[in-house]
Amino acid sequence: MVEPEPEQMACGAGQRLGAPETLGISTLDPGHRPPAMPPGRHVTIRVRMLDDTEEVFDISQKASGKVLFDLVCSHMNLIEGDYFGLEFQNHQKLMVWLDHIKPIIKQLRRPKHTILRFAVKFFPPDHAQLLEELTRYLFALQVKQDLSCGRLTCNDTSAALMVSHIIQSEIGDFEESQCRSHLLNNSYIPDQMPLIDKIMEFHSKNIGQTPSESDYQLLEVARRLEMYGIRLHPAKDREGTGLSLAVAHTGVLVFQGQTKINAFNWSKVRKLSFKRKRFLIKLRPDLNSSYQDTLEFLMASRDCCKVFWKICVEYHAFFRLFEEPKPKPKPVLFTRGSSFRFSGRTQKQVIDYVKESEFKKIPFDRKHSRVQHNSRLSPLPSPRHHEVPTDVNSSPRTTRTSPAHQSNGHEDRTALILMFFLRPAGVLPDSPLPSAHSGHGMVNGQRSLDLCSPFIDGRQPSPLTSPLLNDACSVRTDDEDEVRRKRYPTDKAYFIAKELLTTERTYVKDLEVITVSFQNAVGQDESTPDSLKNILQSTFEPLHKFHTGFLREVEQRLALWEGRSNAHIKGDYQRIGDVMLKNLQALKPLAVNLHKQSDVLLELEKVCRASQKLERLCRDFELQKVCYIPLNVFILRPLHRLTCYKQILERLCKHYPGTHGDFRDCRAALADVSEVVEQLQGSLIKLENFQKLLELKKDLIGIDNLFVPGREFIRLGCLSKLSGKGLQQRMFFLFNDVILYTSRGMTASNQFKVHGQLSLHGMTIRESEDEWGVPHAFTLVGQKQSVVVAASSLTEMGKWMTDIKAAIEMAKTSNGPSCDLLTDSVRDNKCPEDSAVDVESEDDMTASNTALEKPVPHRGNTMVHVCWHRNTSVSMVDFRVAVENQLSGNLLRKFKNSNGWQKLWVVFTNFSLFFYKSHQDDYPLASLPLLGYSVTVPSESENIHKDYVFKLHFKSHVYYFRTESEYSFERWMEVIRSATVPSGQARVLNSKESHPL
Repeated sequence: MVEPEPEQMACGAGQRLGAPETLGISTLDPGHRPPAMPPGRHVTIRVRMLDDTEEVFDISQKASGKVLFDLVCSHMNLIEGDYFGLEFQNHQKLMVWLDHIKPIIKQLRRPKHTILRFAVKFFPPDHAQLLEELTRYLFALQVKQDLSCGRLTCNDTSAALMVSHIIQSEIGDFEESQCRSHLLNNSYIPDQMPLIDKIMEFHSKNIGQTPSESDYQLLEVARRLEMYGIRLHPAKDREGTGLSLAVAHTGVLVFQGQTKINAFNWSKVRKLSFKRKRFLIKLRPDLNSSYQDTLEFLMASRDCCKVFWKICVEYHAFFRLFEEPKPKPKPVLFTRGSSFRFSGRTQKQVIDYVKESEFKKIPFDRKHSRVQHNSRLSPLPSPRHHEVPTDVNSSPRTTRTSPAHQSNGHEDRTALILMFFLRPAGVLPDSPLPSAHSGHGMVNGQRSLDLCSPFIDGRQPSPLTSPLLNDACSVRTDDEDEVRRKRYPTDKAYFIAKELLTTERTYVKDLEVITVSFQNAVGQDESTPDSLKNILQSTFEPLHKFHTGFLREVEQRLALWEGRSNAHIKGDYQRIGDVMLKNLQALKPLAVNLHKQSDVLLELEKVCRASQKLERLCRDFELQKVCYIPLNVFILRPLHRLTCYKQILERLCKHYPGTHGDFRDCRAALADVSEVVEQLQGSLIKLENFQKLLELKKDLIGIDNLFVPGREFIRLGCLSKLSGKGLQQRMFFLFNDVILYTSRGMTASNQFKVHGQLSLHGMTIRESEDEWGVPHAFTLVGQKQSVVVAASSLTEMGKWMTDIKAAIEMAKTSNGPSCDLLTDSVRDNKCPEDSAVDVESEDDMTASNTALEKPVPHRGNTMVHVCWHRNTSVSMVDFRVAVENQLSGNLLRKFKNSNGWQKLWVVFTNFSLFFYKSHQDDYPLASLPLLGYSVTVPSESENIHKDYVFKLHFKSHVYYFRTESEYSFERWMEVIRSATVPSGQARVLNSKESHPL
């Protein structure tokens, strides 16, 4: 991300909304500077802003509409400008949007006498998708205008509530005489006088609310209104009845007066077109619908039809497409219909762009046209892209609030606590979160059932953003803490034993997820069969009881080990082998419980298949913050824990000399645990494969029978598939008999829709980079079809080709499964992503072929989604290595631009870091998926003058973590690397080199 030079920033201070001069940010070009002006005669153009001020821009007549629009956004330093547009009245007295592609001289007949209005053009379904405070402020100004002119109609209560939020942002906290005088002198809604008392009542409840919070609450009320963002276009039906047409993010709407009487979702619309005065909506065939195939509406003129058709094209492209549609090649001889197309970034591109931006924001002034700016409301700095809005996590160091809010210590503490629980959002990534007053929130990228309510359309923030943990929520360390830590034993055996302690604490907490949380959830449901309750209780409660006692003994031993000054009085307690030997021998009678893990998985799957209610209960439980990884992974934890014991004992035996007093006990304990691990290894591999198939079943739509005897999962990840529309991002799933390719649209569900399958029987694979001119491309040649795909890097291509070749060889000699995985609906609709979408003809606007699925609550942070966003892949071997390298412990964390270190309890598992305030917390407060990150040690130029520090970085995200010892440093580096280094490619890496994950 390019940042303005400091000298330029100082001299051209870009004050948002009304700066006389600014370096600015272009919303359509990545250069972040005002667009280049084409040569030619210049004209002066006036633009009326949303705060009713007018700005003058000097621009070439030959310049396109995009150049002018970029200048306006640059002037305000507006990043999310794609939601807005410039509106003006053309020579036919129709309000139209400035076309970004056409030259200005062809759109404005008298540019000197035309005033363009800067206004909101695209209204998203949820204002939480607006990532910047300035953008939400501009939306709030638009709502204020719509209320004032009567366009946003609503009942008296909603109107009074919205006005209360507006005046809270303008005059601050409620004071009766001031509020009444202000309402008498300013009109915010038509016929305001009868509602003044109700407005004042609502205003009195907003005390302590900052201007940013007021904007957010205003939009929270407005977005629920039926007329929010609606611009009516008069029309008539075939019978001549007066109606109005409108377009929204969902599709085309039909109104009679102010009441919506019909809606045609984009998924149901096959084509939009117009012929003269007739506006035509062609629907997809639906046997259950009484509507005709084609609906016809009569508008005032052909130009009215075209104006509405254009905005429909733009709404469809902005909310439904992943990227800006490419222009059609111009016909050689003659043209038919309009060549208009949407120009600009789609909503997905806007969100992705802001997500990855790392420039410094400039504070903006909140200007209001009808009132004197209140001196108490100082300019609020806009939060950086990875911060939640100031209404949730306003830090006293970064945001200035009104005195009343600053004095409210309870609300400040609540905001700081809530900030710990909230992640930056997004389908999309990094969308802001509601305030503490609204009762909404996301935990660890998921819905919390007891704290949070669902986002609009069931969308969830992306799980791939950085963890948001504020300094105020963690313990800062100082020199005294450092001295105290150095008094601990320095023997490596102590740190190995301490790893046993820290990981055992996490393991006991994981057992409690099953024995307490999940058993309570299923136990309270009357439909839960006794067979499931009994097997859960008999399997996990004895294990939980045993490991609770084991943990207590380890804690006591470590406490004595650390107090070495009196160790000679109580005995030699600087050892751990005797504790492990005693408890591992006591664990042998519980071996039958370890063998029952497969029975638990099978029973849980059986009851979920038999009862939709129980299936929904399990799905809802997985959305709770306590269930931070897939439920089935918790069930397999006892088997994975044995492997961890084995590794710890191996390190102790390797460290101790043969004459050490603890060596004999450690070797005996290692022999015991190795015997149990060897007995369970075969069944563990099968269980891990079964668990992975269960997890993939929840992530995929359009498959019939994923569970087939003999089917094995091998690899999942992102590849680009070559189709008629070019390279399209697809998610591929490789099994030992078939390859599935899928896509994920911007729908209410986070699941992936299967588009096709390729059988491995008879398949060949070849490199195709030279053949197609696409980097890292290879071709999968099947018996029925061939598919050309491209990997994101040479390393990724090598992983895929190696695994696919090995799977093809196995398929030649095995009698594994070969059944068809696809449902009938997928077989009947082959490769919908390959069909062209025509939205540029006057007579045709084809909607997206991806229909909206029924919204299903679903986890958004599984490895499938991480691989999708990070454009990488993970194999089953990687999953197995990852579960063997779990780690827990206290780390000191520092952001790239922060000063102090913060103490956090960190758990590494499932390719992610999970952050807690302490090991006693029941659920993580944030998470950081590590796929795509690199781990290094800081360079001298980074001025990290501390020992045992490692650095995680991905694009512009940089985090420093500090451990307490050399051993801990090496272990954290080792597990973070080993979790994603493919089997067979593992190598010994110098701690100074970069380790891509």
